[in-house]
Amino acid sequence: MDDGNANRQPTIKPPNFQTPTPPMNRTALVHCLDDLLRIPLVPDYGPQGLQIEGREEVHKLAVSVDAAHAAIDGALAAGADMLFVHHGVFWGGPRPISGAWGRKVRRFIESDLNLYAAHLALDAHPSLGNNAELCRLLNLQAVGSYFAYKGVDIGIIAEPVAPVDFDDLAAAFTSNLQPPLRVESWGPHQVGRVAVCSGNAIRSLEEAHARGCDTMVTGETDYTMAHMPEELGMNVIYGGHYATETLGVQAVARHLQEAFSLSWVFVDVPVEQ
Repeated sequence: MDDGNANRQPTIKPPNFQTPTPPMNRTALVHCLDDLLRIPLVPDYGPQGLQIEGREEVHKLAVSVDAAHAAIDGALAAGADMLFVHHGVFWGGPRPISGAWGRKVRRFIESDLNLYAAHLALDAHPSLGNNAELCRLLNLQAVGSYFAYKGVDIGIIAEPVAPVDFDDLAAAFTSNLQPPLRVESWGPHQVGRVAVCSGNAIRSLEEAHARGCDTMVTGETDYTMAHMPEELGMNVIYGGHYATETLGVQAVARHLQEAFSLSWVFVDVPVEQ
């Protein structure tokens, strides 16, 4: 019988050999994350922050992109007390705790595992967010922001720190993350201004063009926008929704390790596109 667990096997990075450290109180850690990520100030499609309360002491943090069964498996295998994700389990309004979704929620409760989620707040964070990390890896410096959701800009407008050709920018993406899913070179050979927004942000392409961007870095394409890069004369790197959103959770974990000596692991559960 299917118990709701996925067949995908998570990869734990780094391996579970870190030296034990004094635990953090869950409430203190949640308050720290709420303040760091500005959770109360960034509107979203559903409640963010601590979504499921587990044990009071957090000895180890597991981070992953999605609150999938495989991510839960990896967190428990690593001995983590909290799973910090980009895509949590609560979106929109209330719903019955039943079916496949209910089985997932019950796994957190039965294992006493805390679940913390940060969606748009993590995309938008100016130094630890997915977009800020993409800029760092691609040697881009932020010069502005764009693509607002309810008054809060999510994306970054950036310029190369040093002159770079578009082919070299795509190569930098490959060397730092993975080969892009797709690359479209309809814009200038030398990159001028870049719109950076992880995940599914291709619908912001026209705004980016209007803001003077000739290049965009995002996660995935959308059929409704299939012809737009050519029509606008823009370059686009589609890096993969998953790949472009592995960065923020790890940046936050590194920050917590540096600030509080909190051990952590990354539970890698890639999603093919």
